[in-house]
Amino acid sequence: EANIEEFERLSRMVDDMLFLARADDARLVLSRETVALHEEVAKVAAFFETVAEEKGVRIAIEGEATVRADRLLLQRVLGNLISNAVRHSPAGGVVSVKLDMVQGEAAVDVGNCGEPIDPTHLPHVFERFYRGDAARAAVSEGAGLGLAIVKSIVELHAGSVSATSDPSTGTTFRVRLPTAM
Repeated sequence: EANIEEFERLSRMVDDMLFLARADDARLVLSRETVALHEEVAKVAAFFETVAEEKGVRIAIEGEATVRADRLLLQRVLGNLISNAVRHSPAGGVVSVKLDMVQGEAAVDVGNCGEPIDPTHLPHVFERFYRGDAARAAVSEGAGLGLAIVKSIVELHAGSVSATSDPSTGTTFRVRLPTAM
């Protein structure tokens, strides 16, 4: 059983590395369509609801936004961000997903009130294999590719992604995507 789990983990890591290589090489073809982000967030949140409930974490969604984007790739972005937020939220915590339209862009903020990311590590969280924050890495079984994938997908859509973290407000990942392309 342990060998099968390790095989699955390695298989996911290889798939993630291949995805990043194709994205770097611009071999990914985006299948753009109109995407109601609030609907996609609701679908992804429903997928993680059981894990969140087991941890005593609630997922709260507010706002609306629409973009022209590749729906499946955006689901992957949202899945990585929500999964991380649930994983790093304490029992009784809330994962907040806020959607908004800001200056011709859709903004998606995914936040949690868990242990903050040390400011020295924050500039590196989108780097491949980076897992510099020992407190947060201790609760993660990932390979350090999830946020690198988020960044690649967002940049393929001509958007941007950033992170803020502080003890009083928690950690928030912000994705900004152009509304039309």
